[in-house]
Amino acid sequence: MTRHYLKLFGMEAAKGRWVFVAIGLLINVCLGSIYAFSVFRKPLEALWGISSSQSGYPFMVFLAVFAVAMPLAGNLIERWGPRMTATLGGLLAGTGWIAASFSTDIATLTLLYGVIGGAGVGIVYGCPIAVVVKWFPRYSGLAIGLTVMGFGVSALLIAPLMKAMILQPDIGIMHTFLYLGIAFTIVIALLAQLLRFPPGAWNPAGSGALTAAPVPPALNLTRQAMLKTTRFYALWATYTIGCLAGLMAIGIASPFGTEVAQLDAPTAALAVSLFAVFNGLGRPLFGALTDKLGPKHTAMVSFTLILSASLLLFFFGQGNAMLYLLAFCVLWMCLGGWLALAPTATGIFFGKLHYAQNYGLMFTAYGAGAILGTLLSGSIKDITGSYLHAFAVVAGLAVLGMLIAAMGLNAPDKRTS
Repeated sequence: MTRHYLKLFGMEAAKGRWVFVAIGLLINVCLGSIYAFSVFRKPLEALWGISSSQSGYPFMVFLAVFAVAMPLAGNLIERWGPRMTATLGGLLAGTGWIAASFSTDIATLTLLYGVIGGAGVGIVYGCPIAVVVKWFPRYSGLAIGLTVMGFGVSALLIAPLMKAMILQPDIGIMHTFLYLGIAFTIVIALLAQLLRFPPGAWNPAGSGALTAAPVPPALNLTRQAMLKTTRFYALWATYTIGCLAGLMAIGIASPFGTEVAQLDAPTAALAVSLFAVFNGLGRPLFGALTDKLGPKHTAMVSFTLILSASLLLFFFGQGNAMLYLLAFCVLWMCLGGWLALAPTATGIFFGKLHYAQNYGLMFTAYGAGAILGTLLSGSIKDITGSYLHAFAVVAGLAVLGMLIAAMGLNAPDKRTS
């Protein structure tokens, strides 16, 4: 049945499976619009007379709920399959955007957009990844990286559209939420209908036939069995550190550019678009590196880059525009890298039979990194008056990440990727 489905695209299954990568990329472009939320912050502050901290609440809550919803989504994917789960998540995500358009204060917007929209994105996000992992049982890092690349480059594509809509007198802030919500609902719901797992165990070797390629049972760990391994906690900890560094850089990119690097506002905004490109490119790059080097060595590469960028910013970042551009490109790229490295490593370490459930739990590291990174940068800025000192802490965490990776991310005896 699935082979006939792929024939609809005029391709054999071994080639047609790349269609699922393209579908996942397009879905992620819609989901990743959260990275463009900063476009709304100044208009919302002016509309409701709120502080810059308050305007960031929907973003922080959205990312936290996004991460918390992922374990639930993993259960739904195993029970319902990716098509129905992604459809539900798409409707919920769109509802969050649409309902947000009726908000009258920041608390209501945080509840409707942050909680409902974040939950919907959390339910959808794992679906295309789980599908791609099943269709690419060997060396899935590049395919996963390309799938989630859409999330990284979304801000580059969506932010200009948001800005243009907000500035239109007949649209404005709230109708921008409404119209984008309607569009995202339709696009995600339609693309979700194309998602499906291969029948049985998929083995693209040779002629591309569907064969029952057995996977060692010891590597197909359930969520409960995964929690009993040291690799889970090592990967979760390193994933958290990688996300903390990257999401902190995302959250402060614009104010750091104007306050520390001393760029004018338009140039700082253009720099954020450049960073988004690197965030997107980091996903297939680090996915391919994980296929080639394995999780431990790829993690070491990432933390070396994070450490170098953080130390350079801490010591030489004040008034240094070129260093700002270089270091933030690296940090955004490494965040994208972890969003390919960690899902690939989850399949390598724990198998792919229960992948959706296992990676759903692993993804809570993203939420922990989002909260810790936001609180760290904000607290240090309030205490010291500058964001620079936050990077000294990130440098220390990168060293810790290298130690954890060296000791805890050793490959299992048998590899199923």
